[in-house]
Amino acid sequence: MNSLKLFDLTNKTALVTGGTGWLGQAIAEGLAEAGAAVIVSSRNPARAEEAAARLVTENEQHHVGVSIDQMDADSIRAGFEQAIALAGSIDILVNNGLEAVASDLTTITFEEFARHQKNNAGYFDLARHVRDHAVARSASASIISIGSMYGQVGSYPETYDGICAANPVAYQTLKGGTIQMTKHLAVYWAKDNVRVNCVSPGPFPNPASAPPELIERLKIHSPMMRMGQPHELKGAIVFLASDASSYVTGQNITVDGGWTAW
Repeated sequence: MNSLKLFDLTNKTALVTGGTGWLGQAIAEGLAEAGAAVIVSSRNPARAEEAAARLVTENEQHHVGVSIDQMDADSIRAGFEQAIALAGSIDILVNNGLEAVASDLTTITFEEFARHQKNNAGYFDLARHVRDHAVARSASASIISIGSMYGQVGSYPETYDGICAANPVAYQTLKGGTIQMTKHLAVYWAKDNVRVNCVSPGPFPNPASAPPELIERLKIHSPMMRMGQPHELKGAIVFLASDASSYVTGQNITVDGGWTAW
């Protein structure tokens, strides 16, 4: 097969959770640009529909929005059923939605820490829905979860000192778990023709919410001496979603400007 056609997602349908956020919008755009019909999910259905309406339709694909809160099993089930009703099938899942936590290791409570880990429970539950859906159709599927460089390395305390709270310990624990869950699901679901992989972004701060002083300090720890831009995740996502990665499962692709290479 022509190498460029390996990346073609025409006639595929992708579900992107948290598809209205800083990185989620770029992920949804990349999949749509590769030819996929995209289901954008958000806890806010109106925002999901608005984001879906902005996606390109070069192959006349039909994009839709649905409401999914990955912290709630009933919402996951209802949103998944709505997505299937609207799109007919789902071939690709990107677990990107996140309920954030602000407290760092000095202030976080037991309850806050425990609740943050529910994000992974939501990732797993939605992934299992997609796997079961694929098996029922005798079809293949690609599941991609969003990890983080902070699921692989510790952060630098001096980076945050005097500017804001440290990177949350609950977040680092969550993302390390996301990467490990990816490996576990991959080996169990390979026989079902369901691939499971992870993309771990490095520093991709949203300028609208990240203090400029923090961004300057983060640059010091990046070999490229700059922050990532959301569009720079598109390639890794499309690769893992497409037949270009047909022999790739259980892997974590780190897109971090070389941060974890130090």
